[in-house]
Amino acid sequence: MVASREAYAMADLDGVAKVISLNVVNAVIPDVGGSVGITAIDKRSVSDSRQVTTAGVAGDQRSDIPNHGMPEQAVYAYAREDYEWWEAELATEIPAGKFGENLTTVGIDVTNAVIGQTWRIGTTLLQVTGPRIPCGTFARWMNEDKWVKRFMAEGMPGTYFQVLEAGEIAAGDEIKIESTPEHGVTVSDVFQLVAGDRDADRIARVLDCPELPEEMRTQVSGYNK
Repeated sequence: MVASREAYAMADLDGVAKVISLNVVNAVIPDVGGSVGITAIDKRSVSDSRQVTTAGVAGDQRSDIPNHGMPEQAVYAYAREDYEWWEAELATEIPAGKFGENLTTVGIDVTNAVIGQTWRIGTTLLQVTGPRIPCGTFARWMNEDKWVKRFMAEGMPGTYFQVLEAGEIAAGDEIKIESTPEHGVTVSDVFQLVAGDRDADRIARVLDCPELPEEMRTQVSGYNK
C-alpha cells in the first residue's frame, strides 16, 4: 500500500533521516521501443522488511541487466523532498516508487551525498556509488514531454548504492551516515558532468575519487578530450 501524504509529513516530524517507503517491482511490464522490450520500473511500497544483498532488494527485479544490473546499482534511493518539487512542476501527486527507486527517503540530502559515503539502514550497510542517469525507459514510463532533458536539467537524480553488508531494511528505518570520504565529490558533481558541464576542476576531482565505479570513470575520462 502506498503511503499517504499525511504519513510522509508525519515521518519527517522528528527530523530524523529515514526511509519512508521500501519499494519493489509490482509487475514487469512491456517497454515498447526499449532494447529489452520489458521493464521492472513499476515499483510499489511494501509494508514488510526485506533482505538486501549485492543483488538488490528481495522481491525486486531489474530487467535491463547491462545498463541497470551492476553491483554498484543494487539499490536506488530518491528523496521525498525532491518528489515534492516534481509534484509542483508536474501538477500531480507522485507516489513512492514512481521513479523506480527502492528507497524513498526523507530528511537527508540524497543529491549531495558523497561518493563512497556509507549509510547504515536497518542492518544493511550501503555505499553511495553515483547518480541515476535517465534513459528512454524512464521517459516512456513517465509519459512527460522531453522527460530525459527535463530530468537532467533539474539536477535531482537520486543515488545508487552498492551493498557492503547484507541485511534487512524496512520502511521507517533510520538512515545513519557511518563514514564520509574526505574528497567531497558528490553525486551532484558526477551528474553535472554527465549533464554537460565540462569544468576542468570538477572533472579532475571526480576522476581522483577512488570510490567512483569504473564504468563511470571511463565515461568521465572521455570528457577531457
